[in-house]
Amino acid sequence: MGSSLKPLVFAALLVAAPPLPAAEVAGVKFADSDRGLVLNGAGLRKRAIFQVYAIGLYLGEKKPNAADAIGASGAKRVAIHMLRDVDAATFTEALVDGMRPNHDEAAMKALEPRIAQLSAIMAELKEAKKGMAILLEWQPGTGTVVNVEGRARGKPIEGEDFYRALLRIWLGEKPVQDDLKKALLGG
Repeated sequence: MGSSLKPLVFAALLVAAPPLPAAEVAGVKFADSDRGLVLNGAGLRKRAIFQVYAIGLYLGEKKPNAADAIGASGAKRVAIHMLRDVDAATFTEALVDGMRPNHDEAAMKALEPRIAQLSAIMAELKEAKKGMAILLEWQPGTGTVVNVEGRARGKPIEGEDFYRALLRIWLGEKPVQDDLKKALLGG
């Protein structure tokens, strides 16, 4: 093969190769990129001694600063992979408990109808089972889409403020877990 063709063949092989996982957390592999978004970071949510879920944050471009990640424009995705069974009410309650320390009473009041919508979507599932993939996706012009096992559930939840409230669970001033915040920011 001519020396001028070798770089082209090598480039073609790179394009055809499947994406390599950028991170592995508790046996869960997170791709470096997914549908136009890049993995900002991934980590492990623990509660006491239990591993609850592996989580990856996908943004349009890497943001090592929490405020920049929360405020990033465009599509965003939180990919949660359950590592244990958690009933729907407990899962939703944990999300709300993560929101509260990062929002004042008025902000939480404004979020209530959308929290109820998320709670209803999760209640339909009855349980977040071990191995289940739950995606919380911000889709501009659509809203927050809850995707479970590759299927959208419920109606999209309106308002980017709601999605940013979700991100503050893990990236806010008072995150649910400090080392998880650092991991999601690529640290």
